[in-house]
Amino acid sequence: MRKLSDTVARLTRMANAASPMHSVRGRLQPLGKFAPNPGQLQGWVHVPADLEPGAPLVVVLHGCTQTAAGYDESSGWSRLADQHGFAVIYPEQQRSNNPNLCFNWFAPADVARSKGEVRSIREIVAAVQARHGTDAARVFVTGLSAGGAMTAAMLATYPEVFAGGAVIAGLPFGVAQTVPEAFDRMRGHGGPSLSELPDLVRNASDHDDDWPTLSVWHGSADQVVDRSNAAALVEQWRVLHGAARAPSRTDEVKGYPRSVWSNSDGREVIEEYRIMGLAHGTPLDPEGSEHGETVAPYMLDAGISSTRLIARFWGIAPDQPGKRRTVASAKPLEKVAPPRVPMSPAGFGQAFIDKTIADALRSAGLMK
Repeated sequence: MRKLSDTVARLTRMANAASPMHSVRGRLQPLGKFAPNPGQLQGWVHVPADLEPGAPLVVVLHGCTQTAAGYDESSGWSRLADQHGFAVIYPEQQRSNNPNLCFNWFAPADVARSKGEVRSIREIVAAVQARHGTDAARVFVTGLSAGGAMTAAMLATYPEVFAGGAVIAGLPFGVAQTVPEAFDRMRGHGGPSLSELPDLVRNASDHDDDWPTLSVWHGSADQVVDRSNAAALVEQWRVLHGAARAPSRTDEVKGYPRSVWSNSDGREVIEEYRIMGLAHGTPLDPEGSEHGETVAPYMLDAGISSTRLIARFWGIAPDQPGKRRTVASAKPLEKVAPPRVPMSPAGFGQAFIDKTIADALRSAGLMK
């Protein structure tokens, strides 16, 4: 068990380092009213001026302490949309729902079909589809951390809506129902067995047709969401797709290992990127991305653009320049990215960190 002094030191470093993503004047426009909105979310949208009818639609879910505009500015999703002709929408959490702007991915009332935040996100999608005539067969969703876990919830509760999803530093669907359980799962402790994971998705809706494809991204140095969650995500969806346990192909992209699983028809349905040396956050390529990506808290320079490569996997943008080659060994290639600021535990923010440190110090007799 980790010593109290170690925990206090780690939480203190996180408290000193953590800072919310600054709000910026972005490229997004307010969606305006939509109904029903049981999760009380706000909606933002970017529609390219020359968007053609039947264009794809991408839903992006920010992480804790982040805003829609801030995430978009760093990730470059709306600029990529301008280049390749798709619309982008950002559901945004409100402090009245969660004081640290986390999507409530673990709360049963918010991740049950037709209820709470998942229903609000579904209605945001429907509103944009109706207003801009986007392609109902090419709707995709991605998110970071709590937004990544909520991405998994959207794929599970509304699988007929989404052609594909991408989870960055997130968790499988249905593994936690309380805050303590959420912390345990983030640390890689407890939860359903691997064999139980697929049924959590099957039981979330009446869907029994083709399942959405999935792109999974996780940093090997993530100390906030344990990397075992990435493996569990792959297993949860691998079984649903009927793919073999072993990857059908292993690549290297920008020096990072990528595994691919195909279904019985040979279609690539799951990919997993292991970003060696990366802390908790979205992998970006500020120098090499043609659509402009910028570093911010939890938006990390890894020399690889998850934004571009996720869009490539979905088939809505071309591949990022750079050769891909087969990895001869299953051992990951060691590429260490510069250390970055980690997100606070479960993304619950500064208040949680301060209280946890104070409680720990009191327990140790170091503070009254």
